[in-house]
Amino acid sequence: MIGLTACGFHLRGVSVIPFESIFISGNTLIISKDLRKSLITSNVKLLSSAEGAELQIELIGEESEKRILSLASVGTVNEYELFYRVHYRTKTLGQVTWSPVSTIESKRDYTYSDANLLAKNTEEDKLNEHIQKDVASGVMRRLSTLKPDYNSRP
Repeated sequence: MIGLTACGFHLRGVSVIPFESIFISGNTLIISKDLRKSLITSNVKLLSSAEGAELQIELIGEESEKRILSLASVGTVNEYELFYRVHYRTKTLGQVTWSPVSTIESKRDYTYSDANLLAKNTEEDKLNEHIQKDVASGVMRRLSTLKPDYNSRP
């Protein structure tokens, strides 16, 4: 007889967004692309104007940053820390005012070596992509917790 045990681990699936239509505004380059792709995957209709949108998302800004984390005894960089953060706010249909500005941030550190310059540059690019997708997933998780105002639906 074989026993079956479970640890409770589940892969993160597609976030269930409780809105049928969303309008995204703002002047961001990276997050808006990933967010739009995630919303389309979640079967949310993206509108070209705020009129009739059940949820409006204003992407206020995004920041990428690279900081030195540690130095070797000879003064060369040993480790870097990469940051990516997004500032946004939301407004559901029927709300008069916008929500307070929310910020989601992700960071990763990595070791650096001039001897492996090409590999380390590739690693940095991959880490940047990963933290950007991580932030977009975080925004999706937060959007999935918002509640629509059913009384304001047409």
